[in-house]
Amino acid sequence: MARKLNAVVAGLIALVLSAPILVVAGVSVNAKRSLDFPPNGFSLAWYAEVFTDAGWRGALVASLVVAAASAALAVAIAFPLAWFIWRWRAPWARAFEMLGMTPFILPPVITALGFLSFWTTFDQYGAPWTVVVSHAVFFVTLPLVTLSMGFAAVDRSYVEAASTMGADDRTVLRTVVMPLVRPYVISGFAFAFVLSLNEYIVAYMVVGFTLETLPIKIFNALRYGYTPTMAAVTVLFVLLTGLVFGLIARFGDLPRLLGAWARHD
Repeated sequence: MARKLNAVVAGLIALVLSAPILVVAGVSVNAKRSLDFPPNGFSLAWYAEVFTDAGWRGALVASLVVAAASAALAVAIAFPLAWFIWRWRAPWARAFEMLGMTPFILPPVITALGFLSFWTTFDQYGAPWTVVVSHAVFFVTLPLVTLSMGFAAVDRSYVEAASTMGADDRTVLRTVVMPLVRPYVISGFAFAFVLSLNEYIVAYMVVGFTLETLPIKIFNALRYGYTPTMAAVTVLFVLLTGLVFGLIARFGDLPRLLGAWARHD
């Protein structure tokens, strides 16, 4: 009886959590140019418009490029910082860890205004590459946290054994540590990628209308009315997010991402 009750409760929770997505998915297949639910007819034309319309397609490509570049840069910043904090265990190094977490802790509007002031001061406002740097700094906390977890899970005896056999720090990092923390690198990249893909405030403050990512494109399109294309983009965002984390679960060693070690380790 208790098992059935738990199943019912879990089903109700899943239904409540998935209800908004189900409504948006229903709106995205409307045959008419309206946001009606239940949908009036069935049509996938709005999904096709995301790829065939030059404006939507350009925004999609811009979002993917910005998200991939900023996530890679965020990992490139977080990795040496996390490695340094773990390897040398300097007490004062924790200050750099807290500094890396500050942009994500502050309200996004405050962080966005800070980026706006910074790029305006150096006369770089509106340059497309500034949104990549801004997103990398804004989301560096995510790979920093995951990498810190990864390094903390590494048995230091492996490093000591490699050092005893004559390996320098570079060799230890490449041959011993990197294979163990690679799943955390992948997860940190994925977290930053997904959030950058959906971020609006920082991107809008930094580049304005000079570069339209999908979130900016959606808000700009609201001035001309509500169309099911916006719902279609939302569904695609959800599917892409599910795909990214599904690939991590499939190829990124999910148990290790959750902090567990395989038996052979």
